[in-house]
Amino acid sequence: MVTTRSASKAATTRTTTTTGGSSSSSTPSTAPPKLWAHAPSRLTLLWFAVSLPLVIWDSGYVLLRPLTMEGGPLHWPVYAPYKLYGEVDHVYGWKAFHARNGFTSAQGALNVVETAMYLVYVCIYLGSGAAVPGRATTRVLSGRPAALAVVTAFSAAVMTLSKTVLYWLQEYFSGFDNIGHNSLQDLILLWIIPNGLWLIFPSYLIYVMGGEIVDGLTAASTGTAVKSE
Repeated sequence: MVTTRSASKAATTRTTTTTGGSSSSSTPSTAPPKLWAHAPSRLTLLWFAVSLPLVIWDSGYVLLRPLTMEGGPLHWPVYAPYKLYGEVDHVYGWKAFHARNGFTSAQGALNVVETAMYLVYVCIYLGSGAAVPGRATTRVLSGRPAALAVVTAFSAAVMTLSKTVLYWLQEYFSGFDNIGHNSLQDLILLWIIPNGLWLIFPSYLIYVMGGEIVDGLTAASTGTAVKSE
């Protein structure tokens, strides 16, 4: 899970009072300042490692059609699996291409924008994250880089989820025109499960990073950091 961490630096004051030749001292501690920081979970990093290459691959197929389709010079071997997927989902096949259906290319163009935003997040994390002592695989972002990274990834996740929901809804409202020809087994294995991942993980990112944004705003407005578990 993405976590919000608090870092504090204790400050103490020393007061000396003289009474009847004797002295006494006290060391009251001031309230420690709370600092908001961000560290992605391993699940988040794993999702980026898996999804980003797949989305780049998918966008290339969509935006370079018909060169990437069966019979095109770019089809084999990189885009050969799309021959099967184009038969499962006609949005990716010749049916939509010949019908000049613009939805496929439109969602491919949005994929490029989303991917660029996710890559900005990864670059900020790798470039500005501070290593945690004793934990070689963990880096923590703080300050403006943390805020920029979280807002960018959150915004991209909202785009991804919204686009994926639209992708599902356009099938429902078109009477499953592009996928209704499949058997239930093929539909589940080749369409519902793969596309369902882009509902689950963006929702996860929205939940945890949205919570971090709320925590950061809470810390800024009240001076008290809220730890997200």
